[in-house]
Amino acid sequence: MPRRFRLTHRNMKRLMPAIVGAVTSITAGTLFAAPDEAPPVVGQVTVDASSLIEEKPDGTYSEPEWVRQRRFSTTRVYVQKDPWEMGVEEWYRVRFYDGGRVTQRSQTEFEMGLPNRMQLDIYENILDDNQGASWQQEEVAIELRWALADWNAIPGNPALYFEYAFAHDGPDVIEPKVLLGGEFSEGWHWGLNFIAEHEMWGNQDTEWAVAGGLSKTIIDDRFSIGLEGKWSWIKGEKAEAIFGPSFQWRPTENTHLDLVAMAGLNQSSPVAECWLIFGFDFGKGSSEGKGYKPTSLGN
Repeated sequence: MPRRFRLTHRNMKRLMPAIVGAVTSITAGTLFAAPDEAPPVVGQVTVDASSLIEEKPDGTYSEPEWVRQRRFSTTRVYVQKDPWEMGVEEWYRVRFYDGGRVTQRSQTEFEMGLPNRMQLDIYENILDDNQGASWQQEEVAIELRWALADWNAIPGNPALYFEYAFAHDGPDVIEPKVLLGGEFSEGWHWGLNFIAEHEMWGNQDTEWAVAGGLSKTIIDDRFSIGLEGKWSWIKGEKAEAIFGPSFQWRPTENTHLDLVAMAGLNQSSPVAECWLIFGFDFGKGSSEGKGYKPTSLGN
């Protein structure tokens, strides 16, 4: 039979050095072993996608500053006003045609933001034709637009637009649009509109159009240059196309000045179409000093 081990005082004296050594080894391994988990985070650094002030989120819907009013004369982008923000713009457009005909249009526009990514604009146009009527009312129009989601939640930042124009002479006109726009690189901004304009009675003609613009920031939040153009067509008539440079300058936090000069690309187009636009923002947006808000309009 195997010899039975008996725990005696003598045996305890023999085992004590081994027990002490084992405990010491375990304790040392626990104290000096490298931790499995990652070290605690002391701070966090957030890197913005753009260093430009005008491209940082600025509005209620995270829209950047450059879209908080219109940048292009023929192309609209998203909505520009936060709820209950307001602004006014004065537009002057001149068109030159073959044969010496010149038309001038003056437009006064009031803009107000509404809740749920909506905006309401009301404007009046007066028109002068050197071969026709001199400075008379052309139309009073109401437009409403609605952005489908917050900025950058959907690619292209789509918005729906509807306008009803009460014509002074001739049929009233409805004008639905699909608005797209965004940024594809720091300082580069774009807009694209798909447009249908339909007469409510009379010939009930429908004009189909595509307008677009591209802009490059030169001085952040102050000055930019770009290109814009528009193609339009009515069934039974020749298409028109215009294209040319645009410039935008913001002299103060709540004013902007735009100059656009486009040339006709075919014989059915005007020889040239030029815009001069001045805008002033007031109300909630300006009192909070949120900064610049650009310009534009179709037609």
